[in-house]
Amino acid sequence: MLKGIDPLLSGELLKILDDMGHGDQLLLCDRNYPAVAAGRPVIRLGEVTVLRAARAIFSVLPLDSFVAHPMERMEVNAEPGTTTSLQDELLALACAAENRPLEYGVIPRLDFYQRAKSVFAVVHTLEAQPYGCFIFQKGVIFD
Repeated sequence: MLKGIDPLLSGELLKILDDMGHGDQLLLCDRNYPAVAAGRPVIRLGEVTVLRAARAIFSVLPLDSFVAHPMERMEVNAEPGTTTSLQDELLALACAAENRPLEYGVIPRLDFYQRAKSVFAVVHTLEAQPYGCFIFQKGVIFD
């Protein structure tokens, strides 16, 4: 246990987040996502929601400020403008953590599976709500 570090951030997950460089991407996914299929390292968080995992990740991971969409989400039912309550809540959480407005990039479901093959690592939760899959791009710390 470390002071000031969210206990959800295991040594394995902290190492992954620390090893990531500027521009590297992290996939955070729900229980239905085929996490191992991406062929990337998978950190399983067990009975944790996507929002709980994101809160812990955002406590240490800066989002990229050099790109328009440092967060991307899986498209809902082939309707790019449609969002789930989970997607809305995660966006609000990210905006608060970053202290700036953010917007999602939207990736069609089948394209999302292809994009997942290029991420640095996958964080798998047991989130029950569908379309709970996100890609975060790591930024830099300026201070």
